[in-house]
Amino acid sequence: MKSSEVLATLKKLGKPQTAAIYKRHESGDNVFGVLTPELVKLRKTIKVDHALSQDLWRTGNAEARILALQIADPAKLTRSAMDKVVEESSAWFFGPYVAELVARSPIADDTMRAWMKSKDESFRQIGYGILGMRLRDDPDSVSDADAAKILATIEKEIHGSPNRSRHAMNGALIAIGVAKSNLRKKATEAAKRIGKVQVDHGETNCKTPDAAAYIEKAAKRKR
Repeated sequence: MKSSEVLATLKKLGKPQTAAIYKRHESGDNVFGVLTPELVKLRKTIKVDHALSQDLWRTGNAEARILALQIADPAKLTRSAMDKVVEESSAWFFGPYVAELVARSPIADDTMRAWMKSKDESFRQIGYGILGMRLRDDPDSVSDADAAKILATIEKEIHGSPNRSRHAMNGALIAIGVAKSNLRKKATEAAKRIGKVQVDHGETNCKTPDAAAYIEKAAKRKR
């Protein structure tokens, strides 16, 4: 399948109302408004095609870029290429897709740690997003000792971090508390000390959850 064919398909599937929503979430103006289920169908049809992924990313179209991140081969990722992806796109809109892709790659750990330390809002946001994805898919991919150190860093730095990275750090705190039973109490206590995390979500209905309450609720469901 060629990138031109994919773009033509995406254009046909686009909905103006959905495009307006995506723009409020910082997709950019090059967007068709394709619903997620339609993208899932395309992804399942294409499966993994790294060359096509690169072609789709270069189009600049929002949905083509989402699809690009979903059909890329994690084994072929390089740090420099992913740095460029973050620099070229909105972390708020594309961040979860970038995080999910990197989390499945051989460069996951090194990239996660480097980006979490970054002072740049986008890199820090996605770095903590990678942590959440790794813990979701494989709680043992990050040791309890490392997760405990990250908890301490989150508690120390979250309120002084850039706006949207605070949301991602709060999500990582929740991920540790949910995935790491040995650290659940420590994560909950840290969340209570941190208190309310203020995040400006722009013209969206997104909210930053109360981490302590979320962890406790998730723990009850597991029990």
